[in-house]
Amino acid sequence: MIGFRVLPVRRRVDAAWVAKFRDLPVANLSDVMSRMTAGGASLHAMHRGGRMIGPAVTVKTRPGDNLMVHKALDIAAPGDVVVVDAGGDLTNAIIGELMVAHAETRGLAGIVIFGAIRDSEEIAQGSFPVFAAGVTHRGPYKDGPGEVNVPIAIDGMVIEPGDLVCGDGDGLLVVPFDHVATIHAAASAKHEAETRQMEAIRAGRNDRAWVDAALQKLGCAVEG
Repeated sequence: MIGFRVLPVRRRVDAAWVAKFRDLPVANLSDVMSRMTAGGASLHAMHRGGRMIGPAVTVKTRPGDNLMVHKALDIAAPGDVVVVDAGGDLTNAIIGELMVAHAETRGLAGIVIFGAIRDSEEIAQGSFPVFAAGVTHRGPYKDGPGEVNVPIAIDGMVIEPGDLVCGDGDGLLVVPFDHVATIHAAASAKHEAETRQMEAIRAGRNDRAWVDAALQKLGCAVEG
């Protein structure tokens, strides 16, 4: 039934690609995706720190209800990231430390909640990746409805089951399954270029001529 169903992940980014993306900053991925893809400024890392990366298991749930999130945690494969569209509502928490412990024990790679969490201090002390939009002590309901492994959207970013979810201290984004190879090649080149630029900056030989060239091209008057 539309609105209350559990589906399988029909294709997912494999472990080899996950490993290749592991050291690429989210900012580099964002740059090569034309800076048009983002999980929304409201989503923040709630854990102690560290990157999150893995194929998406998606959940669309009624705000304040986590029944289908429990089901997703039970069927997700080790290395998966459970991504929950809870409507961005912060009235009731969708997960807390018990569900995080369950996910970590099952070998999942992280949880994303477009909504609220609770037990925030305990989660903040841990290294298991959790991204969420806010915190509240008010617990969830478990009545449904909801859907597992359907396309969802968070602040305009579309996530399909099996897409690659990447998160770090700057936030998170999703690399579509069909574009993984292209995005990896472009982001790797970007990362290598920025690494060389950082070396030049620290060596005091960074070329800044582009700033004046850009101002001149745009017709900016520079006095003095």
